[in-house]
Amino acid sequence: MIKVLVVDDSLFDRKLISFLLNKHEDIEVVGMAEDPYEARQQLAELKPDVITLDMLMPRMDGLTFLKKLMKHLPLPVVVVSSVTPANSKRALRALAAGAIEVISKPKADYDAKEMEHDLVTAVRTASVANVLSHTASGDIHKAGEQSSRYGLDKSEIFRRSKCELVAIGSSTGGTRALEFLLPQLPEDIPGVVVVQHMPPVFTGQFASRLNNLCRVEVVEAKDGDMVLPGKVFIAPGDKHMIVEQSVDGFEIKIIETEKVNHHRPSVDVLFDSVANVAENKATGVILTGMGADGARGLLRMKEKGCYTIAQDEKTSVVYGMPKEAANIGATTDILPLDRITGAILKHVKPKKLELIA
Repeated sequence: MIKVLVVDDSLFDRKLISFLLNKHEDIEVVGMAEDPYEARQQLAELKPDVITLDMLMPRMDGLTFLKKLMKHLPLPVVVVSSVTPANSKRALRALAAGAIEVISKPKADYDAKEMEHDLVTAVRTASVANVLSHTASGDIHKAGEQSSRYGLDKSEIFRRSKCELVAIGSSTGGTRALEFLLPQLPEDIPGVVVVQHMPPVFTGQFASRLNNLCRVEVVEAKDGDMVLPGKVFIAPGDKHMIVEQSVDGFEIKIIETEKVNHHRPSVDVLFDSVANVAENKATGVILTGMGADGARGLLRMKEKGCYTIAQDEKTSVVYGMPKEAANIGATTDILPLDRITGAILKHVKPKKLELIA
């Protein structure tokens, strides 16, 4: 049984979240709190497995409470908040601070039934998440150091490399992993395409946040974008992203077909398209996440001769997607997060690439 503490200043929302969760036999809402102070009093007594947390509350906001919680009593937290441009920035900061997932409250185009599915999935995922992996900086070393750990030098890069495109897929815990991995990429890395499972309003804000952290340019992908060196494209929320071959190189297409593996964007959709057009000239990376999205597509990439990487269990918040990829033989290497960039650089096409000093 997964014990949940619901923290929200709205009585209606507390009751709605509790009702939706209590409908499921494996979940029990053991307490409700209208603000972080009341929640703090209930933690020792109720010992919840998961906390759902609103962002905007009186006396203490959700982000401040989350940071205190992760410092003193790390627990899996699912943020449940109204999704607005302003709130999406707060939610991204919450993910960076250690929240496992972000779920939107019901709105005009997002009804209670859809929220129930997302909320229940998030709570179940959070209950098995590796919270220490998500929050402990000691498990992941300083950015830029992993290249030397992986044992590569510049001459070896130039001898072995052939990759012209890098495709990355991630889900639960992926925002934190990408914020670690992408800032390490050099400015003339081959084009990078990324699917991170996120609500639609978040992807543009996430791309902007990454752009401020990275040497490369990071943007939310648009239909018709050309995949260029030194540029990272984040798939827009609620749309699939594929890569096609054009006269000038690789071109991004944004499509709105049905969900795949319950996701849109889907990692499998992206990886399948890369396997079709890039063949052995691409590198595929599957990071932390619940479920199996991306495993089959990564296998197709490997069968075409691509170099493929899965994040290892120790550094994954949820070892679901990488584990499934490993189980079906889709991975060339299984690596901790701090060694993945070095492995990518070992296989990229030589275009005056320089390692970060």
